[in-house]
This record gives sequence, C-alpha cells and structure tokens, in this order.
Amino acid sequence: MKKKNKELLSYLLIFLTLAGIAFYNRPNTNLKTKDRVKLGYVEWDSEIASTYVMKNILEDQGYRVVVTPLDNAIMWNAVRNGDIDATLSAWLPNTHKEQYKDYKDQVVDLGASLTGARVGLVVPAYMDVNSISDLTTQANQTITGVESGAGVVSATEQVLKDYPNLADWQLVPSSSGAMVTALGKAIENGQDIIITGWSPHWMFAKYDLKYLQDPKESYGEQEEIRTITRKNLKTDLPEVNHILDNFNWTIEDMEELMLRISEGQDPNIVAREWVNTHQKQVQSWIN
Repeated sequence: MKKKNKELLSYLLIFLTLAGIAFYNRPNTNLKTKDRVKLGYVEWDSEIASTYVMKNILEDQGYRVVVTPLDNAIMWNAVRNGDIDATLSAWLPNTHKEQYKDYKDQVVDLGASLTGARVGLVVPAYMDVNSISDLTTQANQTITGVESGAGVVSATEQVLKDYPNLADWQLVPSSSGAMVTALGKAIENGQDIIITGWSPHWMFAKYDLKYLQDPKESYGEQEEIRTITRKNLKTDLPEVNHILDNFNWTIEDMEELMLRISEGQDPNIVAREWVNTHQKQVQSWIN
C-alpha cells in the first residue's frame, strides 16, 4: 500500500510540475482577448491589403479580429448599424461620394489612411503620349476598361464627351482581371494599350506605367482612402479607435503587398510579414 501511495504521489508531483510549466509558458494574453473587433472591406486589392495589415496589428494587441468582405453599399450600412466596427475602404471625395453623403452624419470619419489615390487613363511608359488631349490613333482608338458601372468607367465615358479628339474613340469594358491581362500581353509585345487605371494598384509595382495628363480635369481631384468607424467606437474600444485613427501609409507600401497578394499569396501571411518588418512604423500608430 505504501508503495502504491508513493507511486501515486510521484505521478501527482510530475503532473503538477508539468501543469506549472504549461501555465508558466502559456501565451501572454490579457483581458483584451475578450474584445472582438469587426472590420469590413470592399474586395479590392488595396482594401484587402490595408484590412489585413490592421487585422494583424490589432491581433498583436490582444484583440480577436474578424474581417468580412462586403459589397460597397452594404459595407457603409453595416458601419452605420454597428454590424461592423470600422472599414478602411472609403475612397473620397469622388468614388464613394454618394454613400458618404447618405451616411456621413451616422458614422465617424477618422480621416485619410492613404493620400494621393487617383483614377485616370494609364499607358505603358514607353508610349510616346503624355496627355489625353494628345491622343489620336493609338491603340486602334480603343480604351480597355473594367466592369461597366464601375466609377472609373463612368468617369471615362464622360472623358470621351469632354475631349473632342476622342470623338471616334470607344471604351470597351471587360473586368479588372481581363484588363490587367491585356495590359501584360501588350507590354510583353511592346504594343500600345490604354486602360482605365487607378492607384494604388499592384500593376504599378509590376510594370512601368504612367497616367495621361487630364487638362480638362474630367477625372476630378486626387482621392484619399479614409477610415470610417461606427458611432461610439472611441468610447467602447478606445485603443482600437486610437490605432485606426493613427494608421497611415504610402501608396508604395500598399502596392508592395498588393503585388504579392495578386500573385496568389495568402493576404494574412503577406500582411503578417509586412507588420513584422515595419515595427517602427507600426509602433508609431500604436503609441
């Protein structure tokens, strides 16, 4: 009996020791892990990049972060209703001006996380043309566009009306993927091509491109990508609001991630690596 008791005591001591080690080595979590943050985004490459960077930053601070791709109109309504806490997907003052007009009094605008965003006609740098007003017969008088109804396509339809030299030109809508594929093939063969472009976009990191000047300003002013939150986020999750408010980066930063994501790499892994290698920048947003 004594032998059995000794064996039981030995096993108990081993168990307690292992349990103690496991407790000592467990992840350094805190009460913030009880807080869940919900981020919504429009499923564009630029917004995938920024949203996953923010996801990783907030997770490093102990938050549980849920990211959800949403249609643009649904996204704004979800912020208004509090179904999501924030989005880093608001292109203003042009692309999302209608949504902003409808919801601006029911959400909180934290300002720009990226400036210098723009849309316009884009060509390979080797083309000998620099302005929309200089276009004559290039690319068979065809502009390759994205989906019908997209903001940049609607703006380009107006461009065709504004510039007399484009009277005989046509805009051919396709899709984002088809347009970029056509761009790549044209560059590979040294051919002319004119596309409806916007930046940030990974194609600027992959190819040597340029915007055509727009002397009539048909495409409007440059845009900002702004962070929009639900009401009361500052009170409910002040640290999250603080980080979102401080977050800002460059087009070059974003396009670096966008290119890797476009090549099929996991956006969460790409964002994780970016956060790890840009800690000084990240800490400035946190502190």
